Amino acid sequence: MLSPERLSLPGPEYLAQRHVLTYMEDAVSQLLENREDVSQYGIARFFTEYFNSVQQGTHILFREFSFVQATPHNRASFLRTFWRCFRTVGKNGDLLTAQEYHCLLQLLCPDFPMELTQKAARIVLMDDAMDCLMSFSDFLFAFQIQFYYSEFLESVAAIYQDLLAGKNPNTVIVPTSSSGQHRQRQPPNDCNPLEGVEASLFYQCLESLCDRSKYSCPPSALVKEMLSSVQRMTFYGFLMALAKDQGINRALGALPDKGDLFLDPAMDQEIEKLVAHVSGLSVSGPASSSADTANMPARNSPRINSPWKPLHHRRKMDAESEGSNEETDSSEN
Repeated sequence: MLSPERLSLPGPEYLAQRHVLTYMEDAVSQLLENREDVSQYGIARFFTEYFNSVQQGTHILFREFSFVQATPHNRASFLRTFWRCFRTVGKNGDLLTAQEYHCLLQLLCPDFPMELTQKAARIVLMDDAMDCLMSFSDFLFAFQIQFYYSEFLESVAAIYQDLLAGKNPNTVIVPTSSSGQHRQRQPPNDCNPLEGVEASLFYQCLESLCDRSKYSCPPSALVKEMLSSVQRMTFYGFLMALAKDQGINRALGALPDKGDLFLDPAMDQEIEKLVAHVSGLSVSGPASSSADTANMPARNSPRINSPWKPLHHRRKMDAESEGSNEETDSSEN
């Protein structure tokens, strides 16, 4: 059933709002890149599986950063995938540095920029001590705000600097480029936490920013509630408040509440099945050949439902493994 919003908007405007053309262009690009594989299954099945993976949020796995950050849905899918894959880090109580969290991000997106990881770490650490340890939950919620609202935060930083300098923040230019290039942001001067800017004036500027911005912004009502409880606010204090606000987290919809962060029954069930399967194989066939080892079920995990790009790489890896010697097989373990 068509939503009222779909019927109230012109076709081109609706397509742009939902980023339909982004996914169509990517689907065609994937089709051409993997046309030999697609010829075995058919174009109709390819498009069905591609858009199923988009709907499930697995389409961003192992993709380039320009695609991962291209749409709000892609960003939310990446956040959800990062949480599901590495929540055991927090469950085990491990503390990691920004560099170590960046390595985890690169397992899902090989060219993920270090700059975004550092910006998220500064929200937690409030300074430039990038080698300090952070809990998984602290980093995750800070990273969510920095990654999902990246363009919004660039404009907030400029507004904050203008307010500190006594300038008219209405002259701030809202980012409009869709190139995905993240500019270097000069961290605002928060040396004295008792300073900052007047919270009510800060909110007025942010409300105006949200009204004219084409990028994702936090709900204005929640931002107003946050700033109305204080008289003055620093830049990093504002970012930390965004990261800790569970109302904003629910509005974004990518992550569970903090109290449920380490609960994922569906993933736990899949992991238990996989472990049991692998354990059964190791008991029944300890002298498996290298070809059998190369086709262990862990490599074709069912959670990867975006079959074309990952399948292309997995098939290449399997071909290399089948022709490899025992040294190669042992290195994979």
